[in-house]
Amino acid sequence: MGMSNNKFLEIALEKQTVSRAIKICLIVGTILNIINQGRVIINGDWQNISAVRMLLTYSVPYCVSTYSSAMAKISG
Repeated sequence: MGMSNNKFLEIALEKQTVSRAIKICLIVGTILNIINQGRVIINGDWQNISAVRMLLTYSVPYCVSTYSSAMAKISG
């Protein structure tokens, strides 16, 4: 089990994995932020934008992409 955790982290931190995850999170995160907070952004109502929600919206696709890439490489 410890060996696979180390392998997972090694792959998750590879330049190719990180680069792919960043691209995915920027595309998917932006789309999701527009869906979730579009009116507030368009209206320029910056006081009502949730920074935490915005950061989480970008971090979820990053984590999913990283996990998927690492597990795919480990599996085969």
